[in-house]
Amino acid sequence: MADPILDIQNLTLRYPNAPTPAVCGVSFTLGQERLGIVGESGSGKSTVGRAIMRLLPDATMQADRMSFAGVDLLNASEKQMLKLRGARMSMILQDPKYSLNPIQRCGDQVAEAYRTHVSTTKSDAKAKAIAMLEAVQIRDPERVYDLYPHEVSGGMGQRIMIAMMLLTDPELVIADEPTSALDVTVRLQVLSILDDLVKQRGIGLIMISHDLNLVRNFCDRVLIMYAGRIVETLDAKDLDHARHPYTRGLLAAQPRIGGPRRPLPVLDRDPSWLSEATL
Repeated sequence: MADPILDIQNLTLRYPNAPTPAVCGVSFTLGQERLGIVGESGSGKSTVGRAIMRLLPDATMQADRMSFAGVDLLNASEKQMLKLRGARMSMILQDPKYSLNPIQRCGDQVAEAYRTHVSTTKSDAKAKAIAMLEAVQIRDPERVYDLYPHEVSGGMGQRIMIAMMLLTDPELVIADEPTSALDVTVRLQVLSILDDLVKQRGIGLIMISHDLNLVRNFCDRVLIMYAGRIVETLDAKDLDHARHPYTRGLLAAQPRIGGPRRPLPVLDRDPSWLSEATL
């Protein structure tokens, strides 16, 4: 891949007093594409995303290489990271309840995120925020701008978070279950917005998800994580032809409309998976 936006090689991350690493030997590159990271809860998906953003100050990180657009993320100072986060790289978190300030109006939070990285007036920042709220399919964005987080639904709160993270036109977006709180129609609209960012602005998008059907239909490539390791990497269109038994087990455990009415299979885990990495 020529000039990747993100280049991660042999990333290992350990939390204090933890007996085993939370992430071990993770390697991948990201270009102007949609990369899915899937796996069960606890597999290390979100930890990888937060490690890229350097949002795990208590964890110990090691890597052969960890660069974003030529910036060494592993050794960058916090001052350098403050200039990158929110401006050039953004992370859409899963649950807006824990991300939005409960005592500040939603629109003010979106506008503040813009003014933090762009020199502009309050009125221009407000206009930009309202336009972005409308872009993520929020009806009557002027009214929503003045609401507090407890006055909006979970799905609307998620769209407000997405608007906040996309407002500065970042080069890298890490989306951690960004559509989990949305109904099907709004989910498709949000995915369309993210898709346009990749195609029209040439950003790199990492989609962290439990939803195999979503990454199959939306992403270009997929990384499968198990116990902090990448066990398989393949094109999203080839997901049904996965070779690793863990990936096949995840696929087999999906309920299917119109499928056979029998108990879904349970993964028969093999200890050797912990030492395998099919890249």
